[in-house]
Amino acid sequence: MAKIEVENVYKIFGPNPQSVLPRAQAGEGKDEILAETGHTVGLHDISLSMEESKTFVVMGLSGSGKSTLIRHLNRLIEPTAGRILVDGQDVLKLNESELRHFRRTKMAMVFQRFGLMPHRPVIHNVAYGLEIQGIDKKTRQDKAAEWIETVGLAGYENSYPAELSGGMQQRVGLARALCGDPEVLLMDEAFSALDPLIRSGMQDQLIQLQQKLNKTIVFITHDLDEALKLGDKIAILKDGRLSQVGKPEEILLEPADDYVAAFVRDVNRARVLTVDVVMRPPSLRLTTENIDAALREMRSKKADYGYVFDGSAFKGVVTEEELMAAAKANGGRSLYEIADNSQTVPASAVLEEALPTILESDSPVAVVGDDGQFQGIVSKRQLIRVLTEHREEEEAKT
Repeated sequence: MAKIEVENVYKIFGPNPQSVLPRAQAGEGKDEILAETGHTVGLHDISLSMEESKTFVVMGLSGSGKSTLIRHLNRLIEPTAGRILVDGQDVLKLNESELRHFRRTKMAMVFQRFGLMPHRPVIHNVAYGLEIQGIDKKTRQDKAAEWIETVGLAGYENSYPAELSGGMQQRVGLARALCGDPEVLLMDEAFSALDPLIRSGMQDQLIQLQQKLNKTIVFITHDLDEALKLGDKIAILKDGRLSQVGKPEEILLEPADDYVAAFVRDVNRARVLTVDVVMRPPSLRLTTENIDAALREMRSKKADYGYVFDGSAFKGVVTEEELMAAAKANGGRSLYEIADNSQTVPASAVLEEALPTILESDSPVAVVGDDGQFQGIVSKRQLIRVLTEHREEEEAKT
């Protein structure tokens, strides 16, 4: 899949953008340039790296420049200055023929208002990209049928767009974009016209498809919850300038400025953050199976809990009281036998899913990966701190 590099891109709208460019490059504000020259700065010195096979979300309010930016990637809009590289190829240097080929084979776009052809049934809408590439009818219809089934619309091949709900129409648009097997999928406010329940379902379907397809997806939205749900990385724009770029948890926990902080203030962190974001290493790893030795080590470290390992294999957690009772009983048992490994939480679980286990446990809970391997621990205290710190900061300001 393709990697995209956006380097120092400016876009100025107006009759003579090159004459205004030096002022923008010198740092003059958007409002000042508009008032004095009549030109609008759409993008101001944007540099971004979009990793291959990941979902990169660009978000911001109306007028932030997000839709302008995505249209630069396939040159529907030409920049005033800067470079755009796709797998090292400078898109801006493509001639007309090369650009047409690039758009047909490298990138596909899903639009907010579906962009379907009303006079064509679903299967011909989905197959349209292959048709203009000159692919024979049987091949393109067979492939279109596969994608129609993939997006959950099997049986609707011969229906017309007007006969479908909004969510179904957007599935057709998604199938059409994917039918040509593009390396990059551009999605400009693709779900914003849908009802909330349908929108959530489309988000889930996109996540499931991405797990199978590993496309490079650039997704535009004004909705932070959507950005946090979909994005491997998020860029936030304001007035054509980049406010912050980071992983969802970085945006949420470390907002770069007041603008970003205002965006994230009311987000339900328990529904967004995953356990691996808040976990930490255990304070004490016990790697002996001898109970007396483990008790001495626990006392020397003044630890409340010990996390027991046999090599790299996690065996469970023990308390000093449990070790003392086992040592007094002197029953010849090993530490591995008394360690409790009944409570663990997956590293990939969102905090809301892990809350019951963590809150009901007397000790910090072990975090395990998809392979069952120990990754860290998460405690009630750490969980509460992460979920409440933004509220405490707001209260401190008032």
